[in-house]
Amino acid sequence: MKQKLLLGLVLALVAIQFIRPQKNLSAVTPGPDDLVTKFAPPPEVRSLLAVACYDCHSNRTRYPWYAEVQPVGWWLANHIDEGKDHLNFSEFGTLSAKTQGKKFGRIADELTDGTMPLASYTWVHRDAKLTATQIQTLTDWAEAQQDKVESNP
Repeated sequence: MKQKLLLGLVLALVAIQFIRPQKNLSAVTPGPDDLVTKFAPPPEVRSLLAVACYDCHSNRTRYPWYAEVQPVGWWLANHIDEGKDHLNFSEFGTLSAKTQGKKFGRIADELTDGTMPLASYTWVHRDAKLTATQIQTLTDWAEAQQDKVESNP
């Protein structure tokens, strides 16, 4: 009985490898509505955004090797979809000025309180673990953009 159960489990694991989620790979990076196109951040900010934010919050994800293993790939796809639902830098320019201002404020808040980037992301992507100085750099930039957007609706 145990052998049949084990064989069934192995067959199920092999079978699910053929059911793959769609990849988050836009052909255009960055597009005209992308945050870095619209707001032209300085190189340091642009680099930090790319490393710590864009995989989950844009239309282009750098996939690790384990994304090819199901059900991990499904979990990552869901995680990316949720991240883009909250904030998609690739489509940031399509938001109203009021919404952009709110999003910049939320970026600053979530960086400051440590909500973003997610611990589960930085555990695997060590380069996305931000130092206090990097967090301050991103926060200062986001707050400056918030002020700019809100003062020029």
